[in-house]
Amino acid sequence: MRTKIYMLIICLAAPFLTVSAQEINLAHGWKFRIGDSSAWALPPYNDSGWKTADVSKTWEQQGYPQTDGFGWYRVHQLIPSSLKEKAFLKDSLHFDLGYLDDGGEVYLNGKLVYKNWKTGDIKSGLYGPGSFSVSVNDPALHWDEENVIAVRLFDTGGNGGVYGDKFDIKMTDVMDNVTISTDGDFYYGEKSLGKAIKLKATGGNYNYAGRLSFKVTDPETDTIVYQKTNPANFTAHRPFTYTFTIARLDKKSYRITYTFTDEHSGKQISKTEGTPYILTPYVKAKPRINGPDVFGERPGNPFLYRIPATGQKPLVYKADGLPSGLTLDAATGIISGVADTKGDYAVAFTVSNKLGSSTKKFTIKIGELIGLTPALGWNSWNAWGLTVNDQKVRTSANAMADKLSAHGWMYINIDDGWEAANRNANGEILTNAKFPDMKGLTDYVHSLGLRMGIYSSPGPKTCGGYLGSWQHEGQDAKTYGDWGIDYLKYDWCSYSEVTSSRPTLDDMKKPYQLMRASLDKVHRDILFSFCQYGMGDVWNWGGQVGGNSWRTTGDIEDTWKSMSTIGFSQDKTAEGAKPGHFNDPDMLVVGKVGWGDSQHNTRLTPDEQYTHISLWSLLSSPLLIGCDMGHLDPFTLSLLTNDEVLAIDQDALGREARQTAKKDDYQVWTKELEDGSKAVGIFNTSDKYQLIKLNKADAGLGGYTKVRDVWQQKYLITAAGEFVTKVPPHGVVLVRVSK
Repeated sequence: MRTKIYMLIICLAAPFLTVSAQEINLAHGWKFRIGDSSAWALPPYNDSGWKTADVSKTWEQQGYPQTDGFGWYRVHQLIPSSLKEKAFLKDSLHFDLGYLDDGGEVYLNGKLVYKNWKTGDIKSGLYGPGSFSVSVNDPALHWDEENVIAVRLFDTGGNGGVYGDKFDIKMTDVMDNVTISTDGDFYYGEKSLGKAIKLKATGGNYNYAGRLSFKVTDPETDTIVYQKTNPANFTAHRPFTYTFTIARLDKKSYRITYTFTDEHSGKQISKTEGTPYILTPYVKAKPRINGPDVFGERPGNPFLYRIPATGQKPLVYKADGLPSGLTLDAATGIISGVADTKGDYAVAFTVSNKLGSSTKKFTIKIGELIGLTPALGWNSWNAWGLTVNDQKVRTSANAMADKLSAHGWMYINIDDGWEAANRNANGEILTNAKFPDMKGLTDYVHSLGLRMGIYSSPGPKTCGGYLGSWQHEGQDAKTYGDWGIDYLKYDWCSYSEVTSSRPTLDDMKKPYQLMRASLDKVHRDILFSFCQYGMGDVWNWGGQVGGNSWRTTGDIEDTWKSMSTIGFSQDKTAEGAKPGHFNDPDMLVVGKVGWGDSQHNTRLTPDEQYTHISLWSLLSSPLLIGCDMGHLDPFTLSLLTNDEVLAIDQDALGREARQTAKKDDYQVWTKELEDGSKAVGIFNTSDKYQLIKLNKADAGLGGYTKVRDVWQQKYLITAAGEFVTKVPPHGVVLVRVSK
C-alpha cells in the first residue's frame, strides 16, 4: 500500500528515547568553583562554601563572564541499590551529565571514571556530552550511600562549564545500545520517495526481537496518512534494515516516526525525522549572473574573482570596464591579475550561451576595504573536526566549483588540525603529514577560481592542541602570504594562558591588533575572521581593530535550541555590521555534519533548516557551510543555491536585520536593502502550524505593495493593509517587499 509524500532528500528531527527504567534526576544540588586542585575530587573535601551552580546554564551566565581556564563542579548523591534490583539489565550504571565544555574529567568518589579527551591532556578536550557508564561492581560506586561526583573542566574560550538539558543516573537499559540509523539518503522515483533505515545494536549479546512501526503524520492536521508494522530482529553483529517506498505528498515537511518495541523486555525506542521539501526553483538553461554587486581588493595585491553564473554550458564570459592590470578568462569566468590604481570601477558582466545572454552591472572597488559582502564558503570544522586532510579539502573545493560557485560561493577554509607538532629551525610554522604541500593545495583551489582559508590561534596552542601563533605572528602571516592564503580564522583558545583568565577589553583587542598589523605587511589580501565568541561585545569594536568578521556567540550545534538561541539573540549586534565588517553567529549546520570522521544528517528539521539559512542571510552573516561537501544531497543543495535568498545576505548596503516584532510564538525580522526594498522574515517559534498576520503599518511596511516569496521566487497577492501567511513549526516565510 502506498500514499503520497513530497520531497527530495534527507533531514532529521532530534531523536527521542522512550524508556521506563527508574532513574535519578541529577539536575540539582551542584556546587561550582573556578580554579584547580586535585583535592576537589575527593569525597572528604568540604565544598560547603562553593557557589551554587545552575547546570542549565554556562558559567559565563552565572557571574563569570569572559572566564577561561579551570573550574570544578561537585554534587553529593545517594544511589540506592533498588535501581539495580528493578532493572531488566543489571550490569552497569549510566550517567548523563549534560555537556562538558571544553575539556572535562569526571571523578566518582575520587576515581577518574570518564574524560572527553584522548590525546594530550584536558586542555585538548573537545566540547561534548558527559555520557558514560560504570560497572555495578566498580569499587568507586557506593550503593545505598552518598556518592560524590566531581567534574574538572578546562575552558579554552567562549562558553564553559557543565551545562545542558539532561542530568540523570539510571541503570543501563536494553535500548541504550540500540540506534535507529536514518543517516542514509532519501531516494526517489518520478512520483515516489523511499529510504532505507537500520536498527543496530552497538554492543552486548542481547538478541532483539520485536516490531518496527512506521508512521507518516501530517503535522499541520496531526493526522496519520500512512502507517505499517513489520517484524524486526537484530543483534550486535546483524542489523535489521527496513526499506520503504511511498508516493510523494504536498510541498511541506511530514513527520516519519520509527518505533521499535522489544517483545522480551517490553521496552521501546523511537526516532522521528521530517521529509525534506524543495522550494527553490530549478535552475534555468538560459544564462543568469548571480552573486554580489560589488567586490573589493587592495591596490597592488593579487586579484581573484570568479563570475558566478548559471545556465546551460558552455558559457562564454565577457567583462567591460575592468581596471588596468586585470584580465578575464572567457571560458571560465575567472578574473585575475593586479590592479594598482585606486578607484571604483563600473564593470559590465555579460554571460552567454546558445540560448541567450545576461548582463549585470558590477562594481570593483580598488581601495583599502576588502570583504565588502559577507564571505560565502565552506569551513572544515563542523564536518571533519581534527580529521581534516588534503584530500577532503580537494573534494570540497571540487564540489564547490562544480555545484556552488555559480551562485557566488568562493571560500574553502581549513580549520584546526593542519599544523605540525614543531616549527622549523627558523621558527616557521609547518604543516603535518595530512597536508604534504599547502602551497600546492592552495594553487589548486585558486585554479578553480576559489579562495583559500586557514586557521590559527593567538595562543601557544589551538583549540585542538596544535601549534598556535603566539610570539610568531609576523612569521605566520608571511607564511600564509607565501602559501597564497586569502582568509584567516583566528581562534582565542589558549590565549587565556598568556593573558588574564578574566581579560580586560584591551587584553581582548591586543592579539587581534597584533595579527592585523602582521597581515597588513603581507602583499596579499587576507580576510580576517575573529573567533573569540563575542567577548567584550566585540561587535562594538571588532571593525576598529581590523576584523572583517567576528564571532558573536559560542559554538553552534545542529539542534533547534542551539541554532534558534544563537540566531534570535543577534539584535544587539546589528549596529556593528557594515560593508567590510560583519557579525558572525557561527557556521551553518545543514547537510551531513559530525565534527570528525563519523557523519550524520543534521538534527535540524527541514523547516528549521529553512529558518537557519533565512535568518543568517537576514543577519548579513558570513555563510560558511559546515557539512561533508562530498555528499551534498538535493535538499541541502536547494538551501545553498537559492540566488534570491543569497542576494539578501550579499546585499551591498551591508545592513543587518532588526527584530521588528516578538511574540511568544513568532518573531519578525526586517532588513533594509540597497535598492530601497526590505527583506522580511516571519518565523514561527512554536511547535504548531500557525497563521501569522502582520499589520503593514505597524510592521513598518506601509507603502510597500509588492510582496515576493523569496524561497519560491514568486510574487504573492496580499491585502492592502495586512499580510497573512501560514508558517510551519520552527519554520519561516521569507519575503522581499518593495514599492
